[in-house]
Amino acid sequence: MLEEVERWLSRRSWSVSDRPLSQLVAAKRASGTSVSVVLPALNEKETVGEIVAEIRRALMTERVPLVDELVVIDSGSTDRTAEVARAAGARVVHRDTILPRIPAVPGKGEVLWRSLLVTGGDIVCFVDADLKEFSADFVSGIVGPLLTDPGVDFVKAMYDRPLGSAAGQGGRVTELVARPVLNLHWPLLAGFVQPLGGEYAARRSLLERLPFPVGYGVELGLLVDALHTVGLDALGQVDVGVRKHRHQDGQALGRMAAAIYRTAQLRLARGHLVRPVLTQFERGEQGFEPRTHDVDTEERPPMTEITEYAERRVA
Repeated sequence: MLEEVERWLSRRSWSVSDRPLSQLVAAKRASGTSVSVVLPALNEKETVGEIVAEIRRALMTERVPLVDELVVIDSGSTDRTAEVARAAGARVVHRDTILPRIPAVPGKGEVLWRSLLVTGGDIVCFVDADLKEFSADFVSGIVGPLLTDPGVDFVKAMYDRPLGSAAGQGGRVTELVARPVLNLHWPLLAGFVQPLGGEYAARRSLLERLPFPVGYGVELGLLVDALHTVGLDALGQVDVGVRKHRHQDGQALGRMAAAIYRTAQLRLARGHLVRPVLTQFERGEQGFEPRTHDVDTEERPPMTEITEYAERRVA
């Protein structure tokens, strides 16, 4: 590991216990900083309500007014996700109603990018909607450094990721794809424990300047681009404990890995893939049958380039 990364680990890696809620509330009041929490959601009726309720109970009270707005962006759920989230106290916005002049495409990054148009916080905190046994530490932990240190612009959560009963075996795409790619090509990012984690917070002033890959590559893309935009010392990570969530099957992970590799490739060469598709195999009645999937190749431009966003800021 580079000496610069070792120094960064000692300066920019924290535990959620390092900053008690009382300190964060005082810092928020002193600075006048506002905080938005965004949950991208697609068919997450089983978990989204508990996450919303816990954030409201722990971080949106008169005593602890840490979060100013809590928004669930529904990206086309066919279950009761929107209804459950709304009943738990979130503002629910459907992806397709945001910036309708640009037709939406499927993908998590698409939802995160559009969320900047319907939130107003100086700090934007993203939290996946499939977390189980959710703790509000996931929010307060990653928001904390942004409230207390003006030199920090982007903070990721780090945590253990069990796979069933096996501790630390989650995050398979991280270990097989993202970590090798980062260590080889962006060694300054080698200190991030969970580079693909879906829980991170950043200053709006940074996010609005970054392009957003529309799909699974969004986490790696934002991390790499944040490094190039504000430098390593403006990035940090906070240990928030254990993350439990719904795990995807091997083929879904393969598609995720392809999108992440493609995101890295574009940042290395800013070119185009010759053939942006991935073929996988499933056993059928006639033996193994190929299934070909498109790999996400689209990115949304920095939000500062969107006319509606500029007009909203002026208004």
